[in-house]
Amino acid sequence: MKMEKIIDRLAERYPSIYAMNWDNPGLQVGKSSHTVKKVMIALDATDHVIQECISWEADLLVTHHPLLLSGIRNITDGNFQGRKILAMVENGIAHYAIHTNYDVLKMTELAEKALKLKKTQILEITGIRDDGSVYGIGSVGIASGKMTAGAYCEYVKKAFGLKSVRLFGSPDKDIKRVAVSPGSGKSMIGSALAANADLLVTGDIGHHDGLDAVDQGMAVIDAGHYGIEHIFVPEMAQELREAFPDLKIKEVKEREPFIVV
Repeated sequence: MKMEKIIDRLAERYPSIYAMNWDNPGLQVGKSSHTVKKVMIALDATDHVIQECISWEADLLVTHHPLLLSGIRNITDGNFQGRKILAMVENGIAHYAIHTNYDVLKMTELAEKALKLKKTQILEITGIRDDGSVYGIGSVGIASGKMTAGAYCEYVKKAFGLKSVRLFGSPDKDIKRVAVSPGSGKSMIGSALAANADLLVTGDIGHHDGLDAVDQGMAVIDAGHYGIEHIFVPEMAQELREAFPDLKIKEVKEREPFIVV
C-alpha cells in the first residue's frame, strides 16, 4: 500500500488546521510514494522506538509527538535528532506525527471518557469553524461521583493504568468540577480556574505552577505527560487496523520516561 493512502486518511480525520500554530504535525521523514506493509505506533520517536521499528522491519512509524518540533540545523550522526533521522532513512522507515490536531479532535474526548466526566465543555477554545462552532484543548465537566482529591488520585490511576500521580493541594478537598488537559498543562491552569474547576488533571506541573493553583483554590493532579497521552497508542492502532485491515500494526509498549527511586 502506498503511504499517501494512509496519510490521506489521517489528514482527513485529523486536519493540520486544528493544530496549534507552533506545532509541526504531518510527515516528518519519508516519501508519500513509500510502500507500507508494517506500521508501528508509539507516543514518541525515541531511540528505543526506532530500534523496535528496525527489528520488526516497519515501513512507517506513527507517533503522537513530532520528532521535528524544534529547529534542526543539520542532519548528521553528531546530534541525537540527526542520528534518529539517518537511522530511519537508512532502514526505509517513514515517520508521521499527529500532535495537537489529535489533542483537539480526539485526545480530549478519550480523556474525558476515561474519567467519565459529565456535562463537559471545552476548557480552552483555540478556533472557530466556518459554521460558527468552536473547538479547543482540554475539557471541564462534573465528576462521576462525590469524592475527595485523594480519592480522585486513585480514580485517575485506575482510569489510566498508572502506579502513581502527584497531588498539589489537600487530599481532603471535595471535588465536584474537574478539568482535564492531556500532556503538558501548566498553561491551562488559568483556563481551569476560569471554568471554576475544583481540580485539574494534567501533566508536567512545576513547583510554582502547583503552588499558585492551590493558592487560588484549585487542586492539581499531575499524572505525567505520558500518564494520560499513552492512550493514543492503542487508540490509533485500533483505528488503523479498522481502516486498513491488510496492514500489519504493532504497538510499542512504553512506560514513563523516568523511574522514581
